[in-house]
Amino acid sequence: MSKKDIFDEEDRKLIREEYESLMNNLYRCNKPGDRELIEKAFNVANEAHWNMRRRSGEPYIIHPLKVAKIVNQEIGLGAKSIATALLHDVVEDTDYTLEDVRREFGDKIASLIDGLTKISGTYNTDISPSLQAENFRKMLLTISDDLRVLLIKIADRLHNMRTLDSLPENKKIKVAGETIYLYAPLAARLGLYAIKTELEDLSFKFRHPKIYEEIQTKLKHNEKKYHALINKFSLPIIEKLNDAGYKYEITGRPKSIYSIWKKMQTKNVPFEEIYDILAVRIVFEPFPGISEKTQCWNIYSMITDIYLPKPDRLRDWLSRPKPNGYEALHVTVMGPEGKWVEVQIRSTRMDEIAERGYAAHWKYKGDDSQESEFDKWIKRIRVLLENPLEDPAEFLDDFKMNLFSSEIMVFTPKGYLISLPKGATALDFAYEIHTEVGNKAIGAKINYKLMPLNTVLNSGDQVEIITSDKASPEKEWLNFVHTPRAKAAIKNALKAESRDRIQKGMTILEEKLNEIGLAPTSETLKKIMIHYDVTNKEELYSKIGLGIITLDNLKKIVRKNPSKSIIKYWDLKLIGPKKDKELSGTEAEATTQQVKFDTKNPFLLRENIEGDEQSYEIAKCCNPIPGDEVTGYLSHEGTIIVHKRNCPVAVRLMSSEGNRIIAVKWTMHKLASFLARISISGIDRIGLLKDITNIISDELKANIRNINVSVHDGIFEGSLDLYVHHTRDLNNLIMKISNVKGVEKVRRVENFGEETL
Repeated sequence: MSKKDIFDEEDRKLIREEYESLMNNLYRCNKPGDRELIEKAFNVANEAHWNMRRRSGEPYIIHPLKVAKIVNQEIGLGAKSIATALLHDVVEDTDYTLEDVRREFGDKIASLIDGLTKISGTYNTDISPSLQAENFRKMLLTISDDLRVLLIKIADRLHNMRTLDSLPENKKIKVAGETIYLYAPLAARLGLYAIKTELEDLSFKFRHPKIYEEIQTKLKHNEKKYHALINKFSLPIIEKLNDAGYKYEITGRPKSIYSIWKKMQTKNVPFEEIYDILAVRIVFEPFPGISEKTQCWNIYSMITDIYLPKPDRLRDWLSRPKPNGYEALHVTVMGPEGKWVEVQIRSTRMDEIAERGYAAHWKYKGDDSQESEFDKWIKRIRVLLENPLEDPAEFLDDFKMNLFSSEIMVFTPKGYLISLPKGATALDFAYEIHTEVGNKAIGAKINYKLMPLNTVLNSGDQVEIITSDKASPEKEWLNFVHTPRAKAAIKNALKAESRDRIQKGMTILEEKLNEIGLAPTSETLKKIMIHYDVTNKEELYSKIGLGIITLDNLKKIVRKNPSKSIIKYWDLKLIGPKKDKELSGTEAEATTQQVKFDTKNPFLLRENIEGDEQSYEIAKCCNPIPGDEVTGYLSHEGTIIVHKRNCPVAVRLMSSEGNRIIAVKWTMHKLASFLARISISGIDRIGLLKDITNIISDELKANIRNINVSVHDGIFEGSLDLYVHHTRDLNNLIMKISNVKGVEKVRRVENFGEETL
């Protein structure tokens, strides 16, 4: 069959229309040769992808065309970026090579496409568990040359999210999880707020479709009311702006579905109790000769003359713009009908930077302009990327935590400003000053007051680190430091200490064995490891070096028959025929490797019934129960660990090890019970606790594991741990308890366990 026979006239018409839509609406492509470059790139891409279709059924070339439109019209990049977007999949998905691209389009476009092309099968999975993390790292490495590769990648992800419906369920969850974990925050950090909002909403739509639909329905139901309220709210402001002679645009809308849901979660309230759903934006053309900042405050003053502001909701990003260059003034005021409304005030320049981020930042940046926070952020990324030995998955977490977080500014004793991520501690500050200051730190003076190293810093704090030559890094420090610099320094110090300890333990063991005339053979070491319940030689040597293992009765230990002892390498919950004896480590490993699942269909989470060969564990970090939306993670030991879909650990795993994420589905659970926790608060009275426990034990037949209740000034607060079969049981229980006299609030506590993978 010839090429032309594959695509029908409808396909060719669709391709033609998309191409014309791109070419007829080009933004900032006025240089000689721009249109010719884009046309050439399209022709090459169209030929390379000819006869190829996406999973949705449309011609594949539609995807690069849509990505090119996003790159140009929504992000504001020029001809080379459009050409790169059109060609971004040809090296990965067709016979076209990188050298072909270089020959036809030059080194710049070739290097951008190289950054966008995934690592091929030559990647060694023994080195790192995360191909995705390494892919993302490789893409970021191009920042040292050109940041545009990130922007094109974000455009690519945005179009993929817009067309995610055509993928199978497990792929949808994986891509959506990766998007909310990495790409939405990255879009925000690059100043692409409209894209960031859409990515968040689309990710939420596929991870929690029912909740998304509920909020969307409620927003649509109130749409007319919202429009009327915004119009009523805006009219007096419009009059003031007109009187002052401003040229401006004022728009209003409800906030995004994802941001509304986040507020519902944070405040633990239903949709109806979210007070600031509405947002109004004022974008003005500044008067010449007057600073934009002054004019923003003038407009703020006009608004607060009309409406009462909420003092704790003023956000001033004029005095100190966000690291991505975002400048604006946000104020929340009491509008008509007792509704809070957020107002964003921006100049046209500020608005373009807010919408198009990086591209607009450089458009307005002059040669003699000061280094902005955005420039500093790019420098920090480059520093983070300089360590080639960093584990990709670890790098991903550090990148996410430190470069996507808000920032604080703290002062040294001499008044120098140090920038740190929000949540950073005094110890982070110490390592930011110098590695040796951190390694020798024992405390800090924060605003002249002596405080521990784990004290979380606030913007404006003045910090002095107290050191001692006898101090050294401790493992616990890793639990409260935030910055990659601090983590890396602590880990390096601990590794050096561990190497010394292992060497010391090895020497002690060899000397002890030598005394009884034995050599450290594998058989001898195995007997010693079994006796002391350690899983590897390094752990054995380390514990000997620390003095935890004293090697008493060594002669007796090495003569013991190893078959009488059991090494328990990990705790597996295997569903299968009962065994007469516990599995040995080797048997457990063999059984684990036989766990199989069908990648096309969800893995069924069955009850632990005899004869069932499948296995899974409930993640302790989020404690899902039947009825919760869940996802599965296939651990490296072969066990499926079940997480709630919105569990932070699960979201991180979706992004860093998405190839191990599988779709799972609850079956009916009648025998097994699952641990859940509820919190209760209200007005105390005699017999209140008895009434609550009667409902749980007598009416619903649930077993209570733990009760914690405290009463202060007539107000009680408490939590109950109990076992239930399904979320229906839990919801029924919450409803019944909420009807008890004196009870004001009852809710499920989502995350209360120890974090485990």
